[in-house]
Amino acid sequence: MKVSARSAAVLLAAGMLLAGCARRGPAPPARSSSYEDLLSFFKEFREFQKPAVSGFVPDYTADAMSRQRSRIPEFKARLEAIDPSGWPVERRVDYEIVRAELEGLEFDHRVLRPWSRMPTFYAVIQTSEPDVPLREGPEIHGVLNLWQYTFPLSEEAQAEFRGKLGAIPAILAQAKGNLVEGTPDLWKVGIRKKRNESAALAALAERLRAVHPDMVPLVGEARRATDEFREWLEAGLPSLRGRSGIGVDEYDRYQRTVHLVPYTWAQQMEICLRELERSLAYLKLEEHRNRALPPLREPASLEELRQRRRKAVSDFFAFLRDKNIFTVPEYMKLDDEVSSLVPPERRDFFTRVNYLDQFPLLCHSIHWLEKQRERRNTHPIRGVPLLYNIWDSRAEGMATAFEEIMMGAGLYDGNPRGRELVHIMLAFRAIRAIMDLKLHSGEFDLQSAIDFAVEATPYGWVLPDGDTIWGDAAIYLTQPGYGTSYVVGKVQIEKLLAEYARLKGTGFTLQGFFDDLFSRGLIPQSLLHWEMTGRREIE
Repeated sequence: MKVSARSAAVLLAAGMLLAGCARRGPAPPARSSSYEDLLSFFKEFREFQKPAVSGFVPDYTADAMSRQRSRIPEFKARLEAIDPSGWPVERRVDYEIVRAELEGLEFDHRVLRPWSRMPTFYAVIQTSEPDVPLREGPEIHGVLNLWQYTFPLSEEAQAEFRGKLGAIPAILAQAKGNLVEGTPDLWKVGIRKKRNESAALAALAERLRAVHPDMVPLVGEARRATDEFREWLEAGLPSLRGRSGIGVDEYDRYQRTVHLVPYTWAQQMEICLRELERSLAYLKLEEHRNRALPPLREPASLEELRQRRRKAVSDFFAFLRDKNIFTVPEYMKLDDEVSSLVPPERRDFFTRVNYLDQFPLLCHSIHWLEKQRERRNTHPIRGVPLLYNIWDSRAEGMATAFEEIMMGAGLYDGNPRGRELVHIMLAFRAIRAIMDLKLHSGEFDLQSAIDFAVEATPYGWVLPDGDTIWGDAAIYLTQPGYGTSYVVGKVQIEKLLAEYARLKGTGFTLQGFFDDLFSRGLIPQSLLHWEMTGRREIE
């Protein structure tokens, strides 16, 4: 076919235009200043960050993760095209929450890579509900959470339960292919976790034998796969080298861009060392003040422990209401039942504290009261638990601060020796924060971190092979900054309280402060500071 010169020129121009478009890539996303567009983006992102699931088996293979990572720049460009500058502060905070979650996914792909580095990521069963919005540290999508089921199971629940049980061997088989970046410490905590999961599956088999005996073989297959996975980890452990920490530079970047903490690694270390010194010094002052008083005594029997618990829960709620600490809705409850008494030789740190006085950990149980409140939160962004544990400075910081705030408000006036326990608990949390920081700077490996905690904690209350310190170390290795969030978050709460009181002047009340704070949801502490004072800590 003969083509005219004019037609040829047109075709050439069209070809050049198409080639130019191909080189430039897709058109940039349209600019927007609509809050509704942010809500739509958030909903879409929440679906995007989930793995593909087939037969209850989530896909964390290298190909699947590569495909997900390749689309992150597209999502970042779309979010950047939404301009929140003209919005009220509360909506600008929502924008920062969404951006932090997107940064969290990118950081997972670039640095943490839990699917290829962390055996603990492949959790197959969880027996207890966390006291915070989501499980501390990364884990696979769709874990079998026993605490979410009521036995005997309904017909609908049976189908899901069977599916999740039956998927465990395939999940762990996939994990063996995915875990290609091993380090000794991450393997060690993984081995311990799989040993605990095997015991949990054995207990589940006994539980099902009476109500769903047909499921017992499925549990047996899941347990065999779990034991084989642990043996695979044990076989691979001797050949592994290297530290598991992410390094100070990445730690700083993670804290600032994902968890929105306005302090560097070095500043957090300074805060934690100061809080450790202060707690130990004031412990000695309290002991001096109380030296003529009888020592605190552990319960002599299970019945005595039950009586103490019931009285403490009742007195705690009475204190909150009578002293106008915060508004306590009728739906708020704390468990006042005790099922067993731990033998003395197995009493780890928090059991020791709880057996001497119930109040310190009841104060920390504000976690459970917050969860009850958050179940009623209908906010389109804040009404769901935020991903990547970016709530840690708010949730753990508040629970830790509340122990000391309640001491200052007079909770221990009738039992001064209980104040000693508050200082001991803060010291332990500062010690764990230092563990977190030094694990990621490379100054500690797993064993030296545990040895430090055992040696530094007052009165030898930490069992060196106990689940408390091993569980904490596992979280800190896999979720940088979680250990510091207790102490640094506490300091942020105190800073907010002081500034809020200054702004309110003679109109300040503690109840007004807490009711205001609680109404805003479990979001990073720096964002709360912005909303409640008008001052941004991170630009």
